[in-house]
Amino acid sequence: MIQPILIDNQWQVANAVSTFQPVNPITKEPTGETYPVSSLSDIEQALKIGAAASEKLLSVPTDQLALFLESYADAVEDNRKQIVEMANRETGYPIETRLDGVELPRTTNQLRQSAQAVRNRSWVHPVIDTTANIRSMYAALDGPVLVFGPNNFPLAFGSASGGDFAAAIAAGNPVIAKANSSHPGTTRLFAEIALSVIKDLGLPSGTLQLIYRTPHDVGVRLVSHPSVGATGYTGSREAGLVLKKAADLAGKPIYLELSSINPVVILPGALEEREDEIAEEFVISCLLGTGQFCTNPGLVILQTSAQTNTFIQKLVQQFNSAPVGSLLSKSVEEGMGSAVQNLQSAGAELLAGGQPGGGVGFCYQNTLLQVSGDQFLSNAEHLQEEAFGNESLLVLADSIEQICQILRRLEGNLTGTIYSAEGGDDDAAYNQLVPILRRKVGRLLNDKMPTGVAISAAMNHGGPYPATAHPGFTAVGHAVPRKPAVSRPINLVAQPLCTSELNAREIHLLRTLLAANPIYVQAMRPVPLRHVGPIIGALGGDRRELLSVLRIQGHDGDNDQSND
Repeated sequence: MIQPILIDNQWQVANAVSTFQPVNPITKEPTGETYPVSSLSDIEQALKIGAAASEKLLSVPTDQLALFLESYADAVEDNRKQIVEMANRETGYPIETRLDGVELPRTTNQLRQSAQAVRNRSWVHPVIDTTANIRSMYAALDGPVLVFGPNNFPLAFGSASGGDFAAAIAAGNPVIAKANSSHPGTTRLFAEIALSVIKDLGLPSGTLQLIYRTPHDVGVRLVSHPSVGATGYTGSREAGLVLKKAADLAGKPIYLELSSINPVVILPGALEEREDEIAEEFVISCLLGTGQFCTNPGLVILQTSAQTNTFIQKLVQQFNSAPVGSLLSKSVEEGMGSAVQNLQSAGAELLAGGQPGGGVGFCYQNTLLQVSGDQFLSNAEHLQEEAFGNESLLVLADSIEQICQILRRLEGNLTGTIYSAEGGDDDAAYNQLVPILRRKVGRLLNDKMPTGVAISAAMNHGGPYPATAHPGFTAVGHAVPRKPAVSRPINLVAQPLCTSELNAREIHLLRTLLAANPIYVQAMRPVPLRHVGPIIGALGGDRRELLSVLRIQGHDGDNDQSND
């Protein structure tokens, strides 16, 4: 039996050009279900219905949209057993520690946060000029939004359940979900649940539609179709850029998350203070989920020293001894191998792994590579290739100045991290690096590996190209719009205050932080308590307000944190 597609609130037989079967990555065997590859006629029918639904949704009260998102979240929780079992069968992800324990709660949390954004209208970002009597705000796009779901988050980024889906509905746009071929059954279950809620609440027919796969040329036609409002895509750079070219030529907005190696800089003072702790954090972050996260630490920059050599030896030992996890598909395994070979061809030395196998199902050995700073600078383009999986490249610089040069050569990334000494030994170097790295990443972290996002309005899960195709885009949170923005959104990061005397720059930074709404401040590095007095004295501020804004007692607000 070929699974039906969802068009106009009806499950119907697809006008298929071919079929496919998803494969369990653990057993390497088909899951037993067959899905259609839709022709252009299916797409055109969905777009016609989606365009009509787009007009009808304009008259739906915002409370009704919010109620849908909340009711949908409730229904997902009511059907969680069925959902996580299907996702486990299609992805191999463990149920307790990943799907049911982490990803499903994140999914329902996102839906409820989107409902809250609908009710308080926070996403519209109103601007009112009372003098000129001019008002502006964000509004729904014209037409349905296409959502291409990625392979690595079947629930939280699923095309019929994830953040892009929730954002489109919250704005009043219907969704045409394009399921990822790695987990079409999971997406179908979400669509079935959503359709039931849509019918119960009387939302327009076509509020959500579902197709599973299209030929490549049909996908290009899809994103550039006159009836499309916008496209959200998370996946490979190669495929994403093909879609972007077509959408750009047609003048259609397309928001892409493509690739990121998420550079981590470990400064000498931090390594001296807590070498073992950092090694453990890195190994866990890099190998978690077999490295299949868009925020995986794929590039680590260190300064050459005897201690650095000892640190690397520890990493090699831990990479060799750690269990090898399963990858999501044969194509991911092959892509991992190809990327590792390309990095070696570009000059990288293999320290650990480097071959397929070592675990159960589709898998690749835990892989660690190394280059000198000079090598990286001489071939920076090819040494920044993303190996999507359990791999990382170490870059050994001969000075802080060379680290600065390396950072200047980086492409855009989702995240960047700097580990520095708590005692202040790295402050001068840190202050050199931050202005360079901040421009290269969407989210700058201090003393923390990059895997993980907080489901928060303040979270920015985006970044400069090629991390995303639009620097004003974020795939998580509502403080940053999912529409074109005038300036690139960033998460504010509190710079270290490691002297008892505040200079003009530090006072300016603190004034800026205090002037901001605390909900938009993500202070990733705690300020030493001994500096509270001088800070308050300099600012004339209130102690409680200052503690709240700078989060002196906390670290980075990891509530509802899950890996991404």
